[in-house]
Formats: sequence, structure tokens, C-alpha cells
Amino acid sequence: MRRRTLIFLAIIVGLIYSAQVANSDYSYKANKEHLGGNVTPAEAYEMVKKDPQHMFLVDCRTRAEYQYVGHPVGAYNIPIRFLTTKIGKKGYAEEANSNFGKDLLTRFTPETDTLIILCRSGNRSCTACNEAIKAGFAEDKVFNMMGGFEGGKNKNKDSLYYGKRWAGGWKLEGLPWTYSMDKNLLYKLDVDKMVASD
Repeated sequence: MRRRTLIFLAIIVGLIYSAQVANSDYSYKANKEHLGGNVTPAEAYEMVKKDPQHMFLVDCRTRAEYQYVGHPVGAYNIPIRFLTTKIGKKGYAEEANSNFGKDLLTRFTPETDTLIILCRSGNRSCTACNEAIKAGFAEDKVFNMMGGFEGGKNKNKDSLYYGKRWAGGWKLEGLPWTYSMDKNLLYKLDVDKMVASD
């Protein structure tokens, strides 16, 4: 029994170590050209810790991703795209949130607030940065969080994690994240509808 426990612990330690090694050589870069700046997950975390009254994480993933995959603690969910009931090439199709800029303005003030926008791996967040600036936020007050919440796909064909989202990102860096659904952080239009129906 003791030997099995030791073997099990050795396997767990090995998996944790291999995950850290697989992630340690990851180099962050913006996935697309966009307006505004770029920050790594660790930089984003430090920025929010330093000024929580005016520095905000905006998770622009779909509601389902925010709820079921998890999200950074304190991140507001404002989707840049919504899942539809139509089937696309990779599953359910998405449609653009044409009110994304207005949705940001219902939560944040361009004159005083800085937005750090994230998505799954750093693609949608680039588009969201452009939309935030179109809505009236200055370029020096909008940042794309490179690597997103889940990170990029591991490209090492020898890795157990090849093809999986196992390269960089908020979650893999071990920064605070949760599945908890705080009504103050959920997509505001959904919360408003719920309150109106009560």
C-alpha cells in the first residue's frame, strides 16, 4: 500500500514538473495587430493589485466559457461574441456582440478606468481592444492580455499536452481564478433582465 502511494505521488510530482517545464519556455506575444497595449497575465495581475479602484479585468469570452472553464477572480464578463443555436464548422456558431462598446460604457468610465481585456488565448481580446478604443477609451487605458485565460496550444509533439491549451495564460501561471459566479461581475444585460423579471 505504501509503495503504491509513493508511486502515485511520484507520478503527480512528475506531471506537475512537466507542466511547469512545458510552460516555462513560453514567450508571450500579441496574436494580432490591435490598438492599445499588451501585458502578460502576471503583469495584468500586478496592475489590478496596484490600483483595484481603476484597473479592471474584462473577460470577453462567451458566457459559457466564463462559467464552465473558469475565469480570473474579479474579472467582469462582457462577451465580444455570443454562442448561437446554429451549428458551425467547429460546433455552435458565434455571432458578434454589436453592443460591446456600449456594454463597456455601462460598467466603466473612459476618463478614469483602465481595461485589461482577456479571452481564451489572446485573439478575441485584440478585437475587443479595438472596440474599446472606438467606444472612447484612450489607447493608453486599454490592454490586451497576451495568452488569455487558457493559453496557446502546446506545439511540442513530444509533450503529453501537445495540441492542448498548455502554453502560457492566466490559469497555467497559477494566478487566482474561480468558477464562482458573482452577479456583480456577470454580463450586465443578463443581470438586469433577471432583476426586471423578479
